Amino acid sequence: MLWPGTLIGAGAGFLIASIPGAMLGGLLGQTLDRRLQLHSWAQARERLGGRPALRNDELLFVLLGRLAKSGGRVVDKHIEQARLEMRQLDMGPDAQQRAIAAFNRGKSGQDSLRGYLVQLKSQPPAVEGVLRACWRMIVADARIAPQERELIVQWGRWLGWSRQQVNTLGADYEPQKKPLATRGGTYQQSLTLLGVTASSDPEQIKRAYRRLLSRHHPDKVAGAGATPLQVREATEKTRELHHAYALIREYRGFR
Repeated sequence: MLWPGTLIGAGAGFLIASIPGAMLGGLLGQTLDRRLQLHSWAQARERLGGRPALRNDELLFVLLGRLAKSGGRVVDKHIEQARLEMRQLDMGPDAQQRAIAAFNRGKSGQDSLRGYLVQLKSQPPAVEGVLRACWRMIVADARIAPQERELIVQWGRWLGWSRQQVNTLGADYEPQKKPLATRGGTYQQSLTLLGVTASSDPEQIKRAYRRLLSRHHPDKVAGAGATPLQVREATEKTRELHHAYALIREYRGFR
């Protein structure tokens, strides 16, 4: 990993006092790197420009904001998905405010994320959790844009995953993988799946969808000590809920 402060300190120290100076300068620079969380020259430029380092609980939402914006524009479904992730993480009011700010920061696309992700790859469970959350954001609007897929593949490489591994993980979430129609899905069956009726207003349908999505979320099921089979069933249920809600929205004409 590249440590800008360490390199600068060692170089400056060598010019001033040869090898002893390089050693002392390197140590001082390393302290600066750790304090400012500098892992690349891009991050060093950000700190010099006044952009604060990302906290661990902010990184995920910067990624989600970047993905939401990468498809062209952020829509209501992206915002709903970000809120769902906050609920899944059981965030308090202060943490939610940081997450919202991080999501908006991610939309700007100005942060250098490689250093943060390279640092994270030493935590395999966290890596998979981040990639799963990213896939959920990508499919929130029931489509996958090429630039969204390339972003998550690139992030996966920085996290130590191959393109194939990232895409295999994404197969659990892709709307095209198993359309509701293959299970005999119709508008009426979609209403039944969400527990609503044809007379339910859009807000009632949205609340029912969010409640069921939260209940059957694969990460929540896995966190409760479920078996691999139960996690796969929860993933399938979540996919069906996505399809049902998308079908109802299209049929009823609301966003």
